[in-house]
Amino acid sequence: MASRRAGRTTRTLTSALLVGALALLTACAGTGATEPTGAPAARFTLGFSAWPGWFPWQVAAEQGLFAKHGIDVDLRYFDSYTDSINALAAGVIDGNSQTLNDTLSSVSGGARLSVVLVNDNSTGNDKIIARDGIKDISDLRGQKVAVEQGAVDHYLLQLALAESNMTDNDIELTPMLTDAAAAAFVAGQVDAVAAFAPFTSTALQRPGSRAIATSAEFPGAIPDHLVVSAAVRDARPDDVQALVDTWFDTLRWIKENPEPAIEIMARRAGVSTADYRTYDNGTTIFTRQQNIEASPPAPRPPT
Repeated sequence: MASRRAGRTTRTLTSALLVGALALLTACAGTGATEPTGAPAARFTLGFSAWPGWFPWQVAAEQGLFAKHGIDVDLRYFDSYTDSINALAAGVIDGNSQTLNDTLSSVSGGARLSVVLVNDNSTGNDKIIARDGIKDISDLRGQKVAVEQGAVDHYLLQLALAESNMTDNDIELTPMLTDAAAAAFVAGQVDAVAAFAPFTSTALQRPGSRAIATSAEFPGAIPDHLVVSAAVRDARPDDVQALVDTWFDTLRWIKENPEPAIEIMARRAGVSTADYRTYDNGTTIFTRQQNIEASPPAPRPPT
């Protein structure tokens, strides 16, 4: 099936981007939390935006886990996901949370970036949601579909359209930022929307609406990463390692403290804790071992 082909291709691209990251991951593979050594380096500016797989960064900040690992982080939240991508590509921030396809787009435009961590795979939290009367993707022909053009859910939309032998040309594509797209759908201005959580919760407030396709149907197609500039990777490897260590320490804290963790993440997402719990199955967080397995062997130095 086309969906599984897409998944395999994406996983191959992920491995290609992760070359050079394996040393960071294997360095901490068998260790617990590290203690800070010496004075912290310059502040590291880390961007993230609305996505369940990235909200653990908010937990790390509020629980002092960055400082625990000896890194001073300016955690910067972007209301617009696209703005965060552009900020990293322009060198305004040192690292960002973003998807594979958006990272590839920046690299193709000349940005020098490096994936150093797989946060998660989207397994249902990216959705195409349609009004009552639209039962499947083929029913979108000639309909207005709102989506953030060129971003991750436009990619999901294109995958879904391709399975029905359709393209963007078969629909009335309505470009909008994701939050605006969800709001326009609820207001009845468009017939369908492609969006990611938590904006899917907004879209589903429209009476009679339903998801007609999700990222669960395209396994491996939407991996989410911590991405840093190549310059930062080379100049500040200890800081990058500290971010990786902090991430896994944060996952451990969340597992041990689920209720306060959910409250922190739901508050950052702007949704109720009940809504936030519905995102659990739609985002598959990668363990340390899964990160290592997703990375190709690091090239050996010449002898």
